[in-house]
Order: sequence, then C-alpha cells, then structure tokens
Amino acid sequence: MATIRLGTASPGTQATKAATLQQLATLARRAAAQHVDLLLLPEAYVGGYPRGTAFGCVIGDRTYDGREEFARYFEGAVDLGDVVGDGGAGGGDRWVKRQLGGGGNSTTTNDEEKPPQRGDGTREELEKIAAETGVFLVVGLIERAGGTLYCAVVYVCPREGMLGKRRKVMPTGTERLIWGQGSPATLRAVSTTIRGVRVNLAAAICWENYMPLLRQSLYAQNVNLYLAPTADNRDAWMSLMRTVAVEGRCFVVSSNMCQRKEEDGARSTVAAADAAAAASTTRVNGVSEMQPAAPASRRRSSMITAEGHEIALPSAPAQSHGNNNNSSSSVSPSRNRRRMSVFDSDGNEIVLSCPDDSQQSAAAAVDGNPSGAAATTTTTNGAGVGTKAAGSAPGWLSRGGSSIVSPFGDVLAGPQWEDPEGLIWADVDLRDCIKGRLDLDAAGSYSRNDSFKLSVAGLDLDPLPY
Repeated sequence: MATIRLGTASPGTQATKAATLQQLATLARRAAAQHVDLLLLPEAYVGGYPRGTAFGCVIGDRTYDGREEFARYFEGAVDLGDVVGDGGAGGGDRWVKRQLGGGGNSTTTNDEEKPPQRGDGTREELEKIAAETGVFLVVGLIERAGGTLYCAVVYVCPREGMLGKRRKVMPTGTERLIWGQGSPATLRAVSTTIRGVRVNLAAAICWENYMPLLRQSLYAQNVNLYLAPTADNRDAWMSLMRTVAVEGRCFVVSSNMCQRKEEDGARSTVAAADAAAAASTTRVNGVSEMQPAAPASRRRSSMITAEGHEIALPSAPAQSHGNNNNSSSSVSPSRNRRRMSVFDSDGNEIVLSCPDDSQQSAAAAVDGNPSGAAATTTTTNGAGVGTKAAGSAPGWLSRGGSSIVSPFGDVLAGPQWEDPEGLIWADVDLRDCIKGRLDLDAAGSYSRNDSFKLSVAGLDLDPLPY
C-alpha cells in the first residue's frame, strides 16, 4: 500500500476573515510544495477562538458591551449557506450536494448546470484553495446559521469539493454561552482516495475527545484517520491523542493555534469590544486585563517525575541572556527563562541538567518513530524545530502543540510548540491500522457488541470498508 503524507500546523486566526483565508491559502501552497496530501488546521481557525472573554455575562445579567462584543464575533463568523436543521444537524447531504436551493444570500446564475451560491462565499473559497493546491483540507471554523453560531469542521476534497461538515455536539464550559450544540448526526465519517489509498476520516473537536461514547462512534465507522482540531494546549492533551491512536488503531492528527499575547489584538473579530469599555482591553482570542500586566518574575527551575509531577528546584542566581538560535520562532521579550527539556520515545518529558533556554539552542527531538514512518518538521525557512515542553508560558495565549501519532501510540511529528508559521508532517502507511487490529479492534472483535450496545441518534454506525 502506498504511503500518504499527513500534515498539520498551528497558525493563529488573523485580524479579518479575508486575511485568515489568505493565510490558509499560503499554508496550503506550502503544504503542496512539500507534497503533503492532507492538511489539518485548528479548531475555530476561521472566525476565531475568543479565549478569555466573557461577553459581559454573569449569572442573571448580560451587559450592553458584552452584547456588542458578541455581535462583532457573530459578524466575523462564516456563512456556509447551510440551515440550522433538526437539533443543529444542518442540511446534511442536501447541503453537501448544493440541493438547498436559493436563500437570502444566494446569487443568481444563468448557467442551469451550476447551482446557485448560498452563504458568503467561504465554501467556494475553501474549495478553490483545495482544488488549486491539490491538498485535502480539514479546517476548523465558526459557522453561523440562522441566529446561532456553531463550532464546525469541514472536509474539503481537491477533486470533489466539500465532502462533509460537522458541528461540535458539546461546547466546553463557557463556550456554551456563544456556540450552539450540533447534532450527533454530523459525526458521520467521510471517505476519500489519496494516492490510490482509501482513507476513512472523521473529526472530534477539542474536548469531544474526552467523551468515550463519541470516540466509540467514530471507531465504529472504521476510521483509519482520526482528526482532532483543538484549543487545548495542556500537557495532558498529548497523552489523550496517544490513547485515542492506540484505542482506535488509527492515525491521529491534532492541530491547535499558536498565538502570542502581544500579537493577539490583531487576531480576531472581537478585538475592539472590551477596548471600548473603560480601562478594559479584550484581545482577539482572549484575555481581558484591567491594566497592563506587570513584568513576569523569573520562574523557578523544575523537573518532572516519572509520574508526571512537577518538582520545583531551588532558584539559581540570575544569568545573562545569550543568543537564542532556535529557528522555530522568535522568543517573546516577556517570556521567562526555563530549563531545557526533551521528550523520550514514550512521550515523557525529561528536564535536562543545563543552563536555561536563553543560553541554549533548541533541544534536539528524540527519535520516537519505531514504526519507521518518515516525519519532518519545518519552519518558514525550512529549518528544523526543536522539541519544547508543554503547558503555559509567559508571552503566549496558546502555544500550539499540533502533532501526528501512529496507531501504536508513537509520536511521529510534533508536538509543535511556539511555532505559528511552521508545518509538520509524517509519511504514513494506513496498513498499520490493519496490523493493529490483530490484537485490538475497539468496534469489532474487541467490542463484545453482543453485550455492549451503542446507538447514536441520526447516525449510521455501519463500518466503512477499507
């Protein structure tokens, strides 16, 4: 079976929808130049993830400024020409096949063979980018339908155009304030052929991956490519992705935005909302501050135990900064110095006994690819990216962490930390998914489906063929 090249990246939402689509097109062209067949981009990439904002809401009260902020966010979302549908299911196949007919945003045409355009043209632009680059695109976006916003993912084939779309069934925490619940019917996997290889793919968005029955509904459809766009850059996320890969015996690709705090004011349609409120600054994806933050104090050195616990070490005397030769991204002036670390083949972080990272080049990534799949990480200029530690860091709203994992839990590429411009990829053989079924098929021989039953409203769980 031929190998295919899976790719992902960690770009941040730009100041406008047009600018984000332009950035997406540039990433797709760069991916095509590196012979990437499929590219995954983050949750809410087009439309923006409003990290840290409250939209003026507390229990029992909503402010005028918060409503204005939501209106700006709504206007920055994309209109794909779909309907709300039963339980947030949208138009399904009728939308995919452009059978919904005209609408308030449709444009007329004299060509009877060409269906009328619905929506704001974003669907057509995504299809154009995929067709021109030859890259299969899986893109996270914020979709508006009727008066509701949905966190959605679209599957865009370079040959056939839009193959499907799904809406997040359970927004996490206060995301429920601004995003509606999508229907589980949208969890349907789609199939395509890449380099003569049949690919069954489906996406679980962010913390949907913590829903065991939702994961099982994707395994049941016999996916060999599991996609996980997210907004989670916690260190536990990588463990979850490896678990999903082993559990489902499928390749897993995850993508999360990488966003600096100082750049965040240019990244979202909600940028100016709280800035209009007295003494409050709401940045695009996020954090509202009543006043400029004080310079961060230097963090104490620490180490990670085998159980994953962080142990703080006695503070060392301050050292002068040296030149940082890490080509993955420039270091934020506000970033604290920290000890260097690497990941071993099992994904465990090892803190090195060396000076802090202001005096060291990026740590070389440990080879974690026993299955033999080729993995590559690049930045804009093609230089290699060193492995960084997970978790939060001064100067960053979100540090990325995009990755690719094999069906046996091996990290083939990434995690991609603090690199908003780079691409990572891995060459994979989907036969590895079949090899993994020798001893574990979570939806078949290992499921005991005679005793344990799963049904999902509106979703056909019959397995897709390989």
